[in-house]
Amino acid sequence: MVFELFGPEVDRYTYIGDRDFHFVPVSVPDSLTAERWWHIFKANKFGRRQSYDAILYASGPRMIPKKFKIPGVAVANDIVSNLFLQNDDWFFRQQMKRGLSHVDCIITPSQYVRKDLEKSNIKCRKIVVIHSGIDHSLFYPAQDLVQDSQTVDIKPFAIKRPYIVYASRMENAEKKHVELVKAFTEFKEKTKLPHRLVLAGSESRYGEHVHRAVFESSAASDIFITGYFPHESFPELYRGAEACIFPSVTEGAGLSVLEAMATGIPVACSDSGALKEIAGQNALFFNSSDIGDMADAIEKVTTDDTLRKKLVEGGLVWAKRFSWEKNAAATVDVFRQLGM
Repeated sequence: MVFELFGPEVDRYTYIGDRDFHFVPVSVPDSLTAERWWHIFKANKFGRRQSYDAILYASGPRMIPKKFKIPGVAVANDIVSNLFLQNDDWFFRQQMKRGLSHVDCIITPSQYVRKDLEKSNIKCRKIVVIHSGIDHSLFYPAQDLVQDSQTVDIKPFAIKRPYIVYASRMENAEKKHVELVKAFTEFKEKTKLPHRLVLAGSESRYGEHVHRAVFESSAASDIFITGYFPHESFPELYRGAEACIFPSVTEGAGLSVLEAMATGIPVACSDSGALKEIAGQNALFFNSSDIGDMADAIEKVTTDDTLRKKLVEGGLVWAKRFSWEKNAAATVDVFRQLGM
C-alpha cells in the first residue's frame, strides 16, 4: 500500500519524520473558506487526476466533499451536534451532514463521538472507533525535575510552584473555564493552600468572560493565564504541576488528559463527554456544573497522597495504551477492510 500526502505548499514542511512520503502541492488560497470550497468542488477531480484509490479526509466534517467519486474515509474528532448548534451557516451545516452521510467510512476517537454522529442523523454506512494517540517521545515522567524547585522555567514564562494546570483553548462556555476559576477560588478560600491555577491555551472572544471571572476572584493573584502556549512546551508544564484539572464537557478525544497522565501527574476531570471512556478508572471525576463538587475534587487531588499515588500509577500504565503508531496501523486496517 502506497501513501501520498497533499495540501498547500506551506504544509510540505509540516510533515517531518523518519518516513519519506511524497508530497503533492495543491494551489488553494490560505483561508478556511477557500479550503472548504476546494474540498467541495475540486477534491474529487484532484483525486482522479492523481489516480488515487482512496482519500483520507483528516479534517472530517469541516472539510469534506458532499459526494465522493473516489472512496473516502473521514476523521471526525468533533462533537458534530455541537458544530451544528454553533454554526449558523445553513449551507455549511448541510454540507457537513451530506458529506459525512455519503463518505465510505468515518473514523471517530471515541464511542461518545460515534453515538453523537448517530444521534445527529448521520447515515454513514460504516463508523469505526480508533482512539487518538499521544507522542510518548514528548510526554513522559520527569527524570531530573527538582521537586523542591520554586519555579518552572518555560520561556518566556517562569511559573511559580505549586500549581495545577488546565490546558485548553478559551473558545466557548462548554470548556468551563469560568466554573473552574470559581471552584479554584472556593478551594483557595477554604484551604488557604499556596497553589496557583495555570490556564494555558489560546483565546477567542470567550476569553473575555474568563478574564472577568479572574478579575472578580479573591484568588486573582494566584491565577495565571498564559495565552497561546506551544504544544512542545506542554510536557514541561505538566511535569512541574501538582495536578491537571480538566473540566471541559465537550471532549471527543481527551488528548490533554492522556498527555497529563503520561507525564506522571494526577488528573481530575469532568464526568461528561468522552472523558470517562478515555481516562478509564485513572482520574478523579466531578460534575463541571457543580462548583462545590469541582472545588472538592481540586482539594482531593492536591492533598490526598494515597489518591494521588493511585492516580499517577494507574495513569502512567493507562496512557501507554494510546499511541499514534497504533492509531496509524488501525487506520490502515480500515482501508484494507474496505478493499481499498
